[in-house]
Amino acid sequence: MQFEHTSKQYDVELESVRAKVLEMGGLVEQQIVNALESLTTADVNLAKDVMARDARVNALEVQVDEDCSHIIARRQPAARDLRMIMMMVKTITDLERIGDEATKIARTAQRIYEQDRMYKPRFNEIKSMVGIVREMLRTSLDSFARLDVSQTVEVAKQDEQVDEQFRAAMRQLITFMLEDPRTISMSLEVLFVAKAVERIGDHAKNISEYVVYMVKGKDIRHTSLEDIKRETMS
Repeated sequence: MQFEHTSKQYDVELESVRAKVLEMGGLVEQQIVNALESLTTADVNLAKDVMARDARVNALEVQVDEDCSHIIARRQPAARDLRMIMMMVKTITDLERIGDEATKIARTAQRIYEQDRMYKPRFNEIKSMVGIVREMLRTSLDSFARLDVSQTVEVAKQDEQVDEQFRAAMRQLITFMLEDPRTISMSLEVLFVAKAVERIGDHAKNISEYVVYMVKGKDIRHTSLEDIKRETMS
């Protein structure tokens, strides 16, 4: 979906900002992938790379924020374009937080594998969660790029799936800790990572909801799945 303005330069400015948002999205998606791989392969160097890349994500957030502020000050955008700018500002906040969660996971990997522990945590049960949240993020960014709300309901369903998997993992880990106190430290590490993944899913869902606000002018945060379906279909 494209927007025509009297000023072609205005179009160029908006598209430039959107491109930076998508670049930021690609970076944080790769952070997620690398953070999980560092956990499952004991690759401390990869974990350090995830942490190093976080600086680039943070820098892009600052750039987009400044660009949006300048556009508002110079162009005084009308309602539709103002919603576009607000969507981008909100989106970069969630992307930056996704990067933070991926960095937390990478730090966990570094802490685990640089220490000589008798019990190493296993993260196999988290792989499925990571696969879902990565798909959620990719879908949300695609919706952002195309201003298409057709996948919003699917993203919301996937978020519920992630939440259920997190609760199941938590129940399993509590059982492990009760049965064998020696697994407490290991189980807490896994739980910490699972919670970070669950939060990534929440942020990805937020991005898809901002697209609905942009396209439909409706705020669907904190609404039921049925409400989301109704608003995106109308």
